[in-house]
Amino acid sequence: MLRHELQPGKLVAGTVLVVAGVLYAGDAGGAWQTPWFVAIPLVTGGLCLAGAVALLSGLVRRRRQGGRTRADLS
Repeated sequence: MLRHELQPGKLVAGTVLVVAGVLYAGDAGGAWQTPWFVAIPLVTGGLCLAGAVALLSGLVRRRRQGGRTRADLS
C-alpha cells in the first residue's frame, strides 16, 4: 500500500460536511427538525476552520523541512 501524507484540513472539511449531511438526512427522515439556516454557518465555519488547520499544518511541515535541500531528499 502506498503511503501518503496526512492532510488534516481535508479531514476537518470532510467531517463538517458529513455532519451537515447527517443533520439534513435526519430531518428528511423525520428523526428531528433542522432549520434551513443551520447549514450556512455550519459549512462556512467548518470550511474556515479547515483552512486554518491546513495553513497551520503547512507551516509546521515547512518548518520541519527547513534545513533540507533537494540533494538531501534524494
